[in-house]
Amino acid sequence: MATITSTTARTLLRPTAQKGLLSWLTTVDHKRIGIMYFWTALFFLFIGGVEALIIRLQLARPNQTLVHPETFNQLFTMHGTTMIFLAVMPLIAAFINYLLPLMIGARDVAFPRLNAFSYWIFLLGGIFLNIPWFFGQAPNAAWTGYVPLTLNQYSPGLNADYWLAGLQLVGLGTLISGFNFIVTIFNMRAPGMTLLRMPVFAWTTLIMSFLVIMAFPSITIALFFIMFDRMFGTHFFNIAAGADITLWQHLFWVFGHPEVYILILPAMGIISEVVPTFSRKPLFGYSVMVFSTVAIGFLGFSVWSHHMFTIGMGAVANTAFALTTMTIAIPTGIKMFNWIGTLWGGSIRFKTPMLYALGFLSMFVIGGLSGVMHSAAPANMQQHDTYFVIAHFHYVLIGGALFGLLAGMHYWFPKVTGRLMNERLGVASFIFSLIGFNMTFFPHHFLGLMGMPRRIYTYDAAMGWNTLNMLSTVGAFVLAFGFTLVLVNLLVSIKKGKEAGPDPWDARTLEWITETPPPVYNFAVTPLVSSRDEFWARKYQGAPALAAEEPGPIILPAPSYFPLLMSIALTVAAFGLVYSNLLLTIGLAATLLCIIGWAFEGVGEVTIYPKGFEQQ
Repeated sequence: MATITSTTARTLLRPTAQKGLLSWLTTVDHKRIGIMYFWTALFFLFIGGVEALIIRLQLARPNQTLVHPETFNQLFTMHGTTMIFLAVMPLIAAFINYLLPLMIGARDVAFPRLNAFSYWIFLLGGIFLNIPWFFGQAPNAAWTGYVPLTLNQYSPGLNADYWLAGLQLVGLGTLISGFNFIVTIFNMRAPGMTLLRMPVFAWTTLIMSFLVIMAFPSITIALFFIMFDRMFGTHFFNIAAGADITLWQHLFWVFGHPEVYILILPAMGIISEVVPTFSRKPLFGYSVMVFSTVAIGFLGFSVWSHHMFTIGMGAVANTAFALTTMTIAIPTGIKMFNWIGTLWGGSIRFKTPMLYALGFLSMFVIGGLSGVMHSAAPANMQQHDTYFVIAHFHYVLIGGALFGLLAGMHYWFPKVTGRLMNERLGVASFIFSLIGFNMTFFPHHFLGLMGMPRRIYTYDAAMGWNTLNMLSTVGAFVLAFGFTLVLVNLLVSIKKGKEAGPDPWDARTLEWITETPPPVYNFAVTPLVSSRDEFWARKYQGAPALAAEEPGPIILPAPSYFPLLMSIALTVAAFGLVYSNLLLTIGLAATLLCIIGWAFEGVGEVTIYPKGFEQQ
């Protein structure tokens, strides 16, 4: 165990607790922040799942009246918002926060206090978005927030105000994380770890972070425009004043389509770590995999208007975006080819992480193919705003992103806890999840082609959608049962799981070199990297376990109150935007005081003596 012996540059406000609730509230340790992201994301995943089940119950049979139409609008709006911004993205952030420094041989991220702030502003933003459920005014204009639905004329209550302010809180944390991860990757890699020796997960994190910092400003501007129209009487989207409401669609989808790759690229990175390990082969075509990731990042900004083929952009624009939509399938297809090439001839072990990885590969192919179908503008005219589109993006975001994250959860669970998840429960959860997922969403392809529109509250029996909707609803509960097994397995294995040992999967990458679970300082000495698969090179190729420094005391950043305090202050300001200029002023003033306190707090350092080092 490490011995914490002294703290330097300490101010009177700096916390000292190393255990208990206070230590979690003030932590800047990337591993603890990753764990908090993980459990918070699972909580919001549960909320989004409950919302989805209520939606499916309402649509199970024709002419149902289980919920009021207005409640239904709120349900599908908050389901989409919750799943994208409060569940999948934070779950990705959990993996990146915990694993990225370990994978590149660093002791923490570049900006630990900003990292803590990113978590707290996400948590409070998520709570803020869900508070209006308690007085019946949850956001109700769909997660895309199209104008004029979000303007005062059609949303006169507080519904849209909460959505606008809450998304800006959550988006601020995501944007800060993007900058933090980029600086961490470029500046804090272990000696010898060149860019082309980084794990693919680190590469996908890097490209995802660039997508975040380039895409999120677009939706931030759009949200400010609507906020100013609603609260201050401006005319950014006032048609009578000469505005063009398609401006919102362009601003939103310039963010919205890169957002798809923000969600899927880290899952692709996870699959690129799991498949080689359980195939006992190096990743096939590593360099091509890296360059295809970069290509996806570039092309992701060139396809946004395929969401707008029906608005009358004209043949030239439609053709251009149809071509770029077809083109972006090429680097994605290259990745699929590389994963299959890795599997080919490998000594495959069908453990739970590998099962979810194979589920990712098969489901993502289906989602990708239906996405390419959208590139044909005439076909898109029929598919647009139907359940065919719902089928497509759920195959990408659940069959793709979420299955990839579940593969990663089972794979790195031993690293985090020192225990293995129950294999029987893991296999059962995969089977139920895969069957339930396909039962739920594959019928949506046919419902969409039969004309069932998105966001419909109910339907007549004569439409012929009855059987497929009932099948989809049953499948949703099978899928929920599969995910429940994952949660049960997770909770049981934390306390009663089999001891994993230091290397349960015969892994390849740097995070498995350190202790399991990792100590607070990650590495007693910074490793010197000499190979792409460093751990395999040390185990099987006789590579020496070189260190880049001599053993000695380790300096880590000290805990801080200010990330949490400033998040609270900004949340108060968000309530002020909705309710009161006085509350807004108080929140902004408190934010300014936190910034000043943060600046004068100093960096702060904690000196740690690792196990085996004799304090001098």
